Amino acid sequence: MNLEKDYQLLEKQLQALFDEDEDIVCNLSNVSALLNQFLDNINWVGFYLVRNNELHLGPFQGLPACVRIPFSKGVCGACATTLKTQRVDDVHQFPGHIACDSASNSEVVIPIMIHNQLFGVLDIDSPLYNRFSIEEAQHLESFVKALEKKLEKIL
Repeated sequence: MNLEKDYQLLEKQLQALFDEDEDIVCNLSNVSALLNQFLDNINWVGFYLVRNNELHLGPFQGLPACVRIPFSKGVCGACATTLKTQRVDDVHQFPGHIACDSASNSEVVIPIMIHNQLFGVLDIDSPLYNRFSIEEAQHLESFVKALEKKLEKIL
């Protein structure tokens, strides 16, 4: 597997899929479906969006999830607070981890910034430990940058 080429293709698919005339929910629903199809060995992928100083569940693929996450809790909260990608090899070792799905063992969460403000986070869980390499996290960050540019045109 060539991560560089695979993620270039994924970004091209994002460009083709994203509809600047549609609303956020429609677009993010398609993006979560695209990522779910593209990524192997994951059990949840989706978005938490900022509302009233906490994260609220947005479009996703996977089992039912936590509806609200305070900025002070879990991997998503740490991402929202630090505005930095959180790549966790073993979520059970992460202080304050929120176990929405007990099958999740590793996680990567990437902040989504629109007009220099936190819009939300992309959250991806895996049943495998150590699922997300540093290299893959960097490619996912690049994907989120492309997504941010698309979202900025709608908002």
